Amino acid sequence: MEIRTIQTFHSVVDFGNFQKAAEKLNYSQPTITFRIKQLERDLGIKLFERGKVLKLTHDGRLFYHRSKKLLQDYQKLDSEIEQLRLGTIGSIRIGISEPTASLKFPEVLSNFIDIYPNILVDVFIEDANTCSQMLEKGEIDFAICGEPEIKLENYYEAFFHDKLVLLVSENNPLAEQQEVSLVDLKEERFIFTPVNCPIRIQIEQTLQKKIGSSYKKMIVTKSAAHKYYVQQNIGVSIFTETANLHSIEHTKVIPITDIDIHPPVGILTSEKHQVCSNAAQELILKIKDSFLKQ
Repeated sequence: MEIRTIQTFHSVVDFGNFQKAAEKLNYSQPTITFRIKQLERDLGIKLFERGKVLKLTHDGRLFYHRSKKLLQDYQKLDSEIEQLRLGTIGSIRIGISEPTASLKFPEVLSNFIDIYPNILVDVFIEDANTCSQMLEKGEIDFAICGEPEIKLENYYEAFFHDKLVLLVSENNPLAEQQEVSLVDLKEERFIFTPVNCPIRIQIEQTLQKKIGSSYKKMIVTKSAAHKYYVQQNIGVSIFTETANLHSIEHTKVIPITDIDIHPPVGILTSEKHQVCSNAAQELILKIKDSFLKQ
């Protein structure tokens, strides 16, 4: 028993005869007759009284009323499947690293849900390697992050390369300068992320080449907190320009002339879990556009 056969039966009942149903459905009348007979065979009951006037049998009336709900549910399901295919409903699970998670993504997401109000977006804020692990387990659909450790199943594509800047307190003498070189930073106290942070490792390698060990250091594990320690003139911070897009009062962002480190931001996807919905693809484009406008 096919849905289209039930739909044909309803058309015959609603239009009152086979000919009008055939015209409406753009079928020949013999096709309509064949489908009704096929439906009766499938059900094992008679649906119509045979005669000049089209009339439902008792079983036909019962089937008509019960199957109406079936067709309504089918139409709703068919509509939802089409919306899923088009990406206008459903869910997106995104892994995302700081500072993008706090400084870029909220505005992007706000614009996105205005266009796709029926899509549920779950955001998991993690570092690149954790995002990679979650992607491998199927816990997220894709991630926006720095470059993680290489995994065979995951694919990373950088779409933006950040640059590093210096953040100082306005009470630090360096605040008088419009730009600095690394030599200017001798004897400063640097506020660093943990020792296993790839950017921190590159910064320290560069510092040691330029000024040896002529600097102090302390760890503040969350990079988003660095600006508040700098504000109190506890130390200085070298971090990405994106992380310092919204500096706080009593601090100053200063370009560094001789540091050639450009941390990537990219999309992390999996061969196992393809990003296929139109909405997910559009969200990725909106994230990329937000960096191009920076």
